[in-house]
Amino acid sequence: AASVITAGSLRLEPDVVNVIAGRATVTVDLRDPEPGPLAALEAAVRELAEAIAGDEKVAVEIRELSRFASVTFDSALVARIEAAAGRLGHPARRMPSGAGHDAQALARHVPTAMIFVPSAAGISHSPHEHTRPEHLEAGANVLLQVMLEVARSGV
Repeated sequence: AASVITAGSLRLEPDVVNVIAGRATVTVDLRDPEPGPLAALEAAVRELAEAIAGDEKVAVEIRELSRFASVTFDSALVARIEAAAGRLGHPARRMPSGAGHDAQALARHVPTAMIFVPSAAGISHSPHEHTRPEHLEAGANVLLQVMLEVARSGV
């Protein structure tokens, strides 16, 4: 499944070692490239939070902080990236990004795509993320080739 859920923040009040918290605030980030599974995940999280609140006899308040629709990147630009990677001898594959990048906002206005490079053990957006220098160089070279091609074509 492409669904991802991250609890990115937890704030306890009071934040004191030997005092039971009277309030806990948790941020939960839900992502899926498809709206159906995302809605199902959101419903499941709400149901679980309400069930736990009922079991523990506490109140729960759920607030939506932000919502961003998935975007599809420009197919011609994606094809250029794949072709450039192939010419440079690098493997390429299409994959969804669950992360909220600037490209997500740009794609609504201009042709946009992203180039990903391998991270050790597939870990990204984490302090444990590591990408080998040669993979960074390969990604930068693919980007350079695509930029030169786009500049030359005037598109």
